[in-house]
Amino acid sequence: MEHEAEVVGVGAGSAPGGDVPAVVLSVRGEYVPIFVSGDQARSIGTVLEGEPFDRPLTHDLLVEILTEFGGAIDRVRIDDLADGTFYAKVDAERYESGEPERFVFDARPSDALALAVRVECPIVVSEEVIDEAGRPPDSIRFGDGRREDS
Repeated sequence: MEHEAEVVGVGAGSAPGGDVPAVVLSVRGEYVPIFVSGDQARSIGTVLEGEPFDRPLTHDLLVEILTEFGGAIDRVRIDDLADGTFYAKVDAERYESGEPERFVFDARPSDALALAVRVECPIVVSEEVIDEAGRPPDSIRFGDGRREDS
């Protein structure tokens, strides 16, 4: 079973060696933190805050190219978690002669989420991923130091 999720922000998680940025999804009453690089966190966070970039970033360019060739991203899926690594898919389509042609692309979750926040498509997370990685909302600290319950 899949559940629709929402990106609620960029937080930080503790790991050996210090805090690590994480994109935080709200799904099924829980938070699912997905650890990302600092660059990915900034890319996603800036879009969430509505701050434009002077030049397109890689994800902006990909969306522009896809759109120009008649394609669209339908949704992204966080569908597996194995040995601490999340796995994602990007569901896309394009129309040719009025007929849809569907595509599924494997993706890093950070890339899938960066695309999703740009095109505002649905994000779905599998029940198994939520069961394994879900956390209570008050356990997540956001980039500004606040916790969700504050």
